[in-house]
Amino acid sequence: MEMEKIARYAFIAFVIIAIVMGLAMGYLAYNNDPNYDSIDGWVTLVLLILGIIIGLTNITVKEVQPFLIAAIALIVVSSANVWIPLNNVHGLLYHWVVSILHYITAFAAPAAVIIAVKSVLQIAKD
Repeated sequence: MEMEKIARYAFIAFVIIAIVMGLAMGYLAYNNDPNYDSIDGWVTLVLLILGIIIGLTNITVKEVQPFLIAAIALIVVSSANVWIPLNNVHGLLYHWVVSILHYITAFAAPAAVIIAVKSVLQIAKD
């Protein structure tokens, strides 16, 4: 199998992991689980490491600009307070959305930093 296909499948798998962990951790947050903070730290660390792997291996030159724009959009959306009204519908919905966005951002942000630095170095080299 080509390295590009492996990298693409890895990226998809990592996003699915972020979504599944967001659902699980959102449920724990909703139920005020006493272990939430500890587990949240470990999940965030794992996703940061996965993001570093993607940033170092997966993004091609033609994908740099769309990826960085998407990463910026994710960071802005995850930090927006537009999700608070979901608490009025059901608290679990709010915790799920916030947790999923948090973990996808934890995965995408280190990849974006690495890709941005690589782009700046490429510009400086040229």
